[in-house]
Amino acid sequence: METWEWIAIGAAIGAGIILFIALVAAIVTRRRRRSRLRERFGPEYYRAVSSTGKRRAETRLADVEREHEELHIRGLPWVALERYLEEWRQAETRFVSDPSDATRAAERIVERVLAERGYPTDGDTEEQAAHIAADYPEIVDRYRHAESLLAETNGGPSTENLRKAMVDFRAVLEELLVREPVAVHEEV
Repeated sequence: METWEWIAIGAAIGAGIILFIALVAAIVTRRRRRSRLRERFGPEYYRAVSSTGKRRAETRLADVEREHEELHIRGLPWVALERYLEEWRQAETRFVSDPSDATRAAERIVERVLAERGYPTDGDTEEQAAHIAADYPEIVDRYRHAESLLAETNGGPSTENLRKAMVDFRAVLEELLVREPVAVHEEV
């Protein structure tokens, strides 16, 4: 064999090795990303995968994760915690006389806590839920459930559904007020 043939064979083998290494690196990177997303988003990851497929769900959750990292999520001062708890007690008290108004008040309290903590509140429910899931993956389904109960049509939600929504909003509020996010973000 001539020298140029050896060079061509060596180049082909080298290219094959480089291609193999790149393929292995891509697989390892994808698995790490998948694992990180599953760990961070918990049940929300599986919900997203079941509704849109693995690739689209992972792309969307990775986008949410990037957006979420740019937010300035912060804790609430003690005075704000007390104020929200008092507002909640008032909403619960009104439930007996006006369940619909009380549940809407509960929703507004949760929305205001989210806004004050630094979560986006100007998007749709799914966008908000995705950002809540980034820090509180175990309660996001309750937030989504409460919102869906309030969105019922055909004469509005029943008193039982309003009660369920109140219970769900209460669970969400308690997590937002009591526990810091999974990944605490410091302001620079």
